[in-house]
Amino acid sequence: MSVPDYTHETLALSKGHTLIAGVDEVGRGPLAGPVTAAAVILDLNHIPAGLNDSKKLSPKRRAALCDALLACADVSVAHASVEEIDELNILRASHLAMERAVLGLRQVADMALIDGNLVPRGLRIPAQAIIKGDAASVSIAAASIVAKIARDRIMEDLAQQFPGYGWEKNAGYPSKGHKEALLNLGVTPHHRRSFKPVHNILYQEK
Repeated sequence: MSVPDYTHETLALSKGHTLIAGVDEVGRGPLAGPVTAAAVILDLNHIPAGLNDSKKLSPKRRAALCDALLACADVSVAHASVEEIDELNILRASHLAMERAVLGLRQVADMALIDGNLVPRGLRIPAQAIIKGDAASVSIAAASIVAKIARDRIMEDLAQQFPGYGWEKNAGYPSKGHKEALLNLGVTPHHRRSFKPVHNILYQEK
C-alpha cells in the first residue's frame, strides 16, 4: 500500500519555493454543517511519523497526529458556512475555505499543493492540484487530518444543540438515520438547503 511522501514538496523546493503548504478540505458531501479546510506547512526536520490520508487512519491515530502537527507545524483551519455553500455552490465554497486556510497561516506560503483536480481561483500564490493528493503528499495528508478533526468536533458540538440527527456519528453525511431524522424532526438552520434531500423536504408537495 503506497503512503504519502515528500516527492511533490521536494520538486517544489527544487524550483525555488521555500514555504510549501499542503491544503485539503473535508465536508463536501454532508447535508449539514460547514465545509472545512486546513493548510499545513511542515517543518522538514519535524515531520510526524505515520502521516496518511485521514480516511485511512483510526480516530485515535488521527487525533494523536493532529496534536503532533499542531505542536510542530504551521497549521491553519478555515471554513465556509452553510449560507455560503447554498449561495455559491459546494465546490466554490470548499475553494473559499481553502483560500481562507492558506491566508490564515502564520507564515506566508509561496507554494500550495492542493488536494483535487482544481486550484482555487482566489489563491494568490503558485499552486498545484494533485488528484488523491492526501494519499500522495505528506503535506496534504497532514491537512486532511487537521481538517477532518476540526470539522468532526464542530459537528459533535452541533449534535448537542440539535439532538436526533446523529451528527456526532455521521458528521452530517446522509446516513439512513440522518435522512429519517430530517423527515421526522425537520430541517435545522445548519442544513444545506441547496442539497437535494434537504431541498425536497422544504419544497415537497404539501
